[in-house]
Amino acid sequence: TPGTHPCPRRIISHRSRQDGQPKAHRWIEAKGRLELTWMGKDMALIPSTEGSYDYQWVSPRDPRATEVKLIETVRTVGEESSSNLLITGDSGDALRALGTNPEWGDQYLGKVKLVYIDPPFNTEQSFEHYADQLEHSVWLTMMRDRLRYIIPLLSDDGSVWVHLDDAEVHRMRSLMDELLGAGNFIAEVIWEKADSPNNSAQFLSTDHDTILVYAKDKRLWRPNKLPRTAAVDAIYKNPDKDPRGRWYAGDPFANKPYSLGLYKVEGPTGRFFAPPPGRYWRISESKFRELDSDGRIWWGPAGDARPSIKRFLDDVSGMVPRTLWKHSEVGSNRSSKNEMRALFPGVSSFSTPKPERLLERVLHIGSKPGDLVLDCFAGSGTTAAAAHKMNRRWVSVELQESTVTDFIIPRLTKVVEGRDPGGITSAKTRVPANELADGISADEAQAFTSVIGKLSKTIQGLDETTMKALRAATRTKETTTVRWEGGGGFTVARVGPSMYEVDDEDGTIYLSEMAVGETFARAVCGQLGFRQDATEPVFCGRKGRMRLAVVDGMADERVVRAVVSSLGEDERAVVVAKGIQDGAAALLRELSPGSKIRKAPDDIFMKGTVK
Repeated sequence: TPGTHPCPRRIISHRSRQDGQPKAHRWIEAKGRLELTWMGKDMALIPSTEGSYDYQWVSPRDPRATEVKLIETVRTVGEESSSNLLITGDSGDALRALGTNPEWGDQYLGKVKLVYIDPPFNTEQSFEHYADQLEHSVWLTMMRDRLRYIIPLLSDDGSVWVHLDDAEVHRMRSLMDELLGAGNFIAEVIWEKADSPNNSAQFLSTDHDTILVYAKDKRLWRPNKLPRTAAVDAIYKNPDKDPRGRWYAGDPFANKPYSLGLYKVEGPTGRFFAPPPGRYWRISESKFRELDSDGRIWWGPAGDARPSIKRFLDDVSGMVPRTLWKHSEVGSNRSSKNEMRALFPGVSSFSTPKPERLLERVLHIGSKPGDLVLDCFAGSGTTAAAAHKMNRRWVSVELQESTVTDFIIPRLTKVVEGRDPGGITSAKTRVPANELADGISADEAQAFTSVIGKLSKTIQGLDETTMKALRAATRTKETTTVRWEGGGGFTVARVGPSMYEVDDEDGTIYLSEMAVGETFARAVCGQLGFRQDATEPVFCGRKGRMRLAVVDGMADERVVRAVVSSLGEDERAVVVAKGIQDGAAALLRELSPGSKIRKAPDDIFMKGTVK
């Protein structure tokens, strides 16, 4: 659908003539850009009820949709110096404050390396801990607004991971194409969330969720490779006893045409080899001979096989992440519910918690220790818990206060105090019980023992003594490695109340009963982008050479003269007051050209009404 921002494109048109011959291609000038449209896209949303996903449409100029609310610190758990932050309140309000308020912007603006969000799926179901039944256009506007606030918080090499099921994922991808750019799309990750089929499903058993991955700038974003596993390394052997260790016979052919890849080679037995028709060697002839002289070409045990290139295990780093994540690797819905039951015995669990191993993989691929991670739909707190255990800094936002109080704070407190034994706190691995033969891994030994046990009755001449010897030679045991023992801390905060009220009948803006004293002064600082600065009793904020004075009452001649007398050389002032005496504004302009007075709330938002 053509958008409102012209973006000229040339489009090739191919039409047929009446005689059946094609006309020449011609260029058509087209304007617009591909975008997703929906009812109410030009509107804004505000919560109808505090602490719920019940929204109402308002004008984008409505102060309730643009107000920069305060984030008020409540208490600290663990180390006071920790930069981890848990916020209770609407995610839109919290994200807007983090990116706009200078005090928070210093810490978070452009510094978030990874955003993982698991928003309400809009599946028209009713869950115990939140209502997940938002109409499509409401859901899209809610997500659009949050992504707009998220993008400035991202570092240039940061990424956004959005976890969804099939209810909205197709629309969300279009939305993310529009906001982040289709060129910054990385992948759709498929998570096998079910470890068994749903045989009561009406049509098909839905076994997976989708995680959309976008970079802020694909040119700068680089994923971290995954650790190699014994099962993956099991393909590396050493049949020729190469002193450089185990290796894998790599494909010698290129995936694409290669001008230097057409030649014949002679093997040790005199047999000649060339690429099949339409294929090419992946290396030049000179490079091939260099590798062959170094013993890096494998001709098979008899020296007469098609050549392969040795890939030594010691030369391999990690594994490139794949897009299919199986439950055996990262956990399932069942394992995540078990984690919650272990944390909160006897308490009704969340319907869709995510396993810590799933978040561990996301965080490993998209961040490093010390990086900042953001989750503005915290839910049960899995992202923060996994990030904390992985030595990432984190910010989490959760709408419902009861969820924060009953689940997230107790869970993260256990993490800080080292009393959470589940999730990724420890890792279980299988190791040899005895010394194994060279090149045999514990996983291979376990698999061998299992196979021998199943075939023992059918293998002729395999007596019990031999069986015992085989089992003893390949016996393994499970060991547990503790990876997290506690430490760190986090700050508990909440989104502050609104300073404004709007008459829905005529759109008139009023100050709320909370807009008084120091609280109102700090709120005005954030709204106008001033950094809080109370070094002078007259002023409460600073922006370069501009000073901000907030008057909880009438700005009269006395106030104006006090403000002007407190200004430094070349400084100017913005005075915000609830009332302005006649002549006060003119006097301020006369005594300090460039200074000005604004009346609250009208001039805070530039208009007295939002209609």
